[in-house]
Amino acid sequence: MKTLICQEPHKIEYVERSVPQIEPNEVLLKINAVGICGTDIHAFAGKQAFFSYPRVLGHEISGTATEIGVDVTTVFSGKRYSVIPAIACGVCPACIDEKPNCCESISLYGVHQDGGFSEYLAVRESNLIELPDSVSNSQGALVECFAISAHAVRRAKIIEGECALVVGAGPIGLAAAAIAKAGGAEVIVADVAEERLQWAESKLGLKTLNASLETYKADVAAAFGKGADVVFDATGFDKSMSNAVNLIRNGGRLVFIGFTKGELAFHNPTFHMKETTLMSSRNATREDFEHVIELMASGAISENIMKNKEYDFHSFGLRYGEDVCQNKDLVKGVITF
Repeated sequence: MKTLICQEPHKIEYVERSVPQIEPNEVLLKINAVGICGTDIHAFAGKQAFFSYPRVLGHEISGTATEIGVDVTTVFSGKRYSVIPAIACGVCPACIDEKPNCCESISLYGVHQDGGFSEYLAVRESNLIELPDSVSNSQGALVECFAISAHAVRRAKIIEGECALVVGAGPIGLAAAAIAKAGGAEVIVADVAEERLQWAESKLGLKTLNASLETYKADVAAAFGKGADVVFDATGFDKSMSNAVNLIRNGGRLVFIGFTKGELAFHNPTFHMKETTLMSSRNATREDFEHVIELMASGAISENIMKNKEYDFHSFGLRYGEDVCQNKDLVKGVITF
């Protein structure tokens, strides 16, 4: 089978490998589509923390089951599936508490072990979720990206009519805005890049605000008639995350989807006065994947809010640095097979 391997930073190449031999609890998946995540770009650039080479990238995966392990009972040959990339240990306190997304020794296909930049992949039965006919292969690959945002929205316990500010109009922020909107929230998207704001307006039909303006805080309050009930920060930038407390109403919530390697500093009197609820959001669970698939199947959310480029698996690796990593126009790319 043809496989694209990132051998080391700035070196990615096609090689021929044997088709994987599956374990009794695994399924051999013929890959149909793979989404390109920031992780795949950062790994190529040598900027992905806790990463080892060589590695087959790709953790946003959809495919068709072609071979079934002898112990597998819920996955069937010929059916299409989306991959839940996070493999949890099942025995740590987080797993026992039914929070496998927070597993202490979590491993992800395409990050800690080889992933979907390949024609076939052996995947555990427990990491597959069936796709209905109404969800395309490309959409199926992006379920994981949407699920990250769906988990954050679920963490925030958004209810209909609440005011939600989503900061950061990259794929995760766009997905969070779309899912919060589908849940009945009044949503505004903020970013510092005018082209991203224009994209959000055109694809989501939502009001946007420029976060670089000195009037940003006042603009949020004016748009909602108060501070936001909840702020989702999907930027991963220290300054934006630290400023989020200034954008919520008293009694509001902050959810950090993006993360930074740096430190955050809040004005504690403001944080305390507002009785702020602060949450982080990590990975996603099967429940989030199921919710996203339901929303996709119903048409409530669409891959078109983020996807703006398709690549052919058999050739995109030849110019991966130029056409993917250095492509400033790329919002979200999907590799098709």
